[in-house]
Amino acid sequence: MINNNFVQHSFNSTNNMWKRFTLFSLSLCCTAILMAQQKLVLDLQHTIRIANDSALEAFRAQNMYLSGYWEYRSYKANRLPSLTLNLTPAQYYRDITRRYDSELDLDIYRSQQSFYAYGNLSISQNFDLTGGTFYVDTDLGYMRNFGTTKSTQFTSVPIRIGYSQNLVGYNAFRWERKIEPLKYEKVKKEYLYNTAAVSEKAATYFFQLAMAQAEYDLARENVISTDTLYRIGQERLKIAAISRADLLTLELDAVNARNTLQNASSSLKRAMFSLASFLNLPKDTEIHLQLPGRPKSFVIPLEEALIAARTNNPDFLKLRQNILEAEQEVDRTKKESRFNASINASIGFNQVADNLGDAYRNPQRQDLVSISVAIPIVDWGVRKGKYNMAKNNLNVTKISAQQEEMSIEEDIVMTVNDFNIQQSLVQSAEKALDLSILAYNETRQRFIIGKADINSLTLSLNRQQEAQRNYISALQDYWLNYYKIRKLTLHDFASGFSLSEEFDYLQ
Repeated sequence: MINNNFVQHSFNSTNNMWKRFTLFSLSLCCTAILMAQQKLVLDLQHTIRIANDSALEAFRAQNMYLSGYWEYRSYKANRLPSLTLNLTPAQYYRDITRRYDSELDLDIYRSQQSFYAYGNLSISQNFDLTGGTFYVDTDLGYMRNFGTTKSTQFTSVPIRIGYSQNLVGYNAFRWERKIEPLKYEKVKKEYLYNTAAVSEKAATYFFQLAMAQAEYDLARENVISTDTLYRIGQERLKIAAISRADLLTLELDAVNARNTLQNASSSLKRAMFSLASFLNLPKDTEIHLQLPGRPKSFVIPLEEALIAARTNNPDFLKLRQNILEAEQEVDRTKKESRFNASINASIGFNQVADNLGDAYRNPQRQDLVSISVAIPIVDWGVRKGKYNMAKNNLNVTKISAQQEEMSIEEDIVMTVNDFNIQQSLVQSAEKALDLSILAYNETRQRFIIGKADINSLTLSLNRQQEAQRNYISALQDYWLNYYKIRKLTLHDFASGFSLSEEFDYLQ
């Protein structure tokens, strides 16, 4: 018969054990959750998305674009009519001034007190075709004199229509119409270029960490493998299957493997910290990477890449802007080297009265035509020198632009050629890696059963590690070339979309 006390004691013990096990399990779960909060698994595309959303360089690119955007908005606003109110609300004079006394026929000093107020409301519109400005305005002035003779007067210009412009031929508005839209287009392309540069840099950090992670995994596996082989060597030495020198070599390999693992661990931490900092993540984030698989096989036509670069690359647009600005300076200095002339013509009405109502009653005609001319007679060649400097600067700018264009095109040609070749290299590196793994496993098994020597095993291991490095390096070169082409051309050849057209569509 079973003792009831024993059963009850067993039940209580089991119950307590389950309680402790449950608490322990919950503790492990909580610990795992807390640890998981600091871990992040990333592939290449996810890394690039985080970089474009959170990296400090992405924020810098956005603010640079916004600065250029508002500059262009200011230019567009300057092409619209402007309404301006000019006021002198109060101006008080109390001084002694010189006046002419007609009765005495001489100048005398008199004390003077006066109050003055003035207001002007004007609408102006720049006219790009001629470089002049149309304006419509209205004035109202008030003046009161104090002293022995007191008087109050109002003066008004109910309406005045006028036009003014320089007559030298230089039209700044016409040049702005050429340059400012190009500058804004360059700003848009620079934003896309900088965004693509962020993607390229993120890919660089990604593969640096991937290489460090692979080196660490290889070093860790090497430690396990060398320890196992050393233990096997110790057993084989007992039966005289290997020499003492071979055993010492196995021991040396095990020691070197541990040292290599420590160095790999340090390199892994540095690479992980660099990627986390670039992505603007917490510095203690533990990042694990998933290498991209074999990339899609396609060829980028060189001529299409060059055409896309000439259309979209902001460096080409910058060169065009530099030439236009140099031509603008030549035009300005050439026309200003002759003489300066301007015209201002207006037609309107004005009136003066002792009260405000009469100042707007029966206004008188007011016409104005003013032509001013400034002709340089002797300036010792200053204007001519400025014109010649501007011409020489234009020639230098054109030559520099040609050299820069050739340099950019050469970079595109080399990168496209490398990319097209790199696809086959990735496939070859992947095949070499698979073969090296099979060869090492086979050699390791043969060493364990005594059919391979230590030199063959070491050589096989080195070949496997080198194949692993070559595979990651081939992937890195492929994707870095891909994102560099994407940056230089602002065109995604994998999807066939222009980044510039996509940006304009989303705006």
